[in-house]
Amino acid sequence: MAHHLEEERRRILAAALPNVAFDGWTAKTLTAAVEAAGFEPAMAVRAFPGGVREMIGFFIAEADREMVEALEARDLPSMKIRDRIRTAVQVRLEQNAPWREAIRRALAHEMAPQNAPAALRRLHRTVDAMWYAAGDRAADFNYYTKRMLLAGVYSSTLLYWLNDRSEGSAATWRFLDRRIDDVMKIQTVKGRLGGRLDRIGGLVRRPRRPGAVIGAWARRGDA
Repeated sequence: MAHHLEEERRRILAAALPNVAFDGWTAKTLTAAVEAAGFEPAMAVRAFPGGVREMIGFFIAEADREMVEALEARDLPSMKIRDRIRTAVQVRLEQNAPWREAIRRALAHEMAPQNAPAALRRLHRTVDAMWYAAGDRAADFNYYTKRMLLAGVYSSTLLYWLNDRSEGSAATWRFLDRRIDDVMKIQTVKGRLGGRLDRIGGLVRRPRRPGAVIGAWARRGDA
């Protein structure tokens, strides 16, 4: 039963996406998509009880699922960590290229104050999926640090990509490289400074610094 509902939701979403660019994520779009998918009007509430906001959430969740499937087909284990993350962000944006305007409108919807908590949860799930696909199984404080840093890189790159009209999104990939490089440089400096502080204040045991993991990649040469 749940599997059937999932398929029905996918059919409705597929019917809605071409129209979102023109009509936005609205109740009208949802109603029209239900009809276009061949369902009775009542299916709108059955498939998406939360209305348009739930349909946007399903759209993002589907993008997460498709991204993970695409990354599983790549030889990520053979890559350095830095390249795994770059690949994850690039795959995510490339797979959504046909729905650029739908994503722009979804972001506008998510930026409304009442939608912000759900939007942050969705962002966390997206970057969590990226890290998981990249082979990260951290369960300590670094779990949060890594996702916080990647959320900043992914969000800024997404916004840049939405307005990028360069061939093959070449400008976006250069922007992504710069963002990753910037984060690594900052964390490397913090890591070196932290190392000196550890030697000076060795009597005090401190938890690992936020973001130190990316600095560790750079110091080990894994990046």
